[in-house]
Amino acid sequence: MMTIPSQKLTHGAVLRMLNAAAARAEEIGQPQCIVIVDASGETLGQLRMTGAKFLSNESARSKARTAASIGAPSDAIPNEVGLYIAAATGGQVTRLSGGLPIIVSGEVVGGIGIGSGTPEQDIDVAKAALAVLNS
Repeated sequence: MMTIPSQKLTHGAVLRMLNAAAARAEEIGQPQCIVIVDASGETLGQLRMTGAKFLSNESARSKARTAASIGAPSDAIPNEVGLYIAAATGGQVTRLSGGLPIIVSGEVVGGIGIGSGTPEQDIDVAKAALAVLNS
């Protein structure tokens, strides 16, 4: 077999996820940086909410790319290798909390990364974005 079928996120799904994440961040009173990537790590959408830390855009992108790459939350990277992997990838892979894979019908189609809040806030906002895929 030379090719395999694969699913892709649509721009409509990305927009709905961005809106859901921003709405949840507003509910909890924590402006966030939100980055959504496809399965190859390419950015499909991003938003830095008013008041979010501008450097959190970079960590949010790394979280999203990590989650998409490993098919697991970004903080699943073992602590003992986290700094080495970050250095080896120029910061593109991180073990910071706040990145979740986007899985549809058992297939990793991308990742979402949230940054600017506490680890718990970042994960909460990411989960709110993923919830729209099931509605």
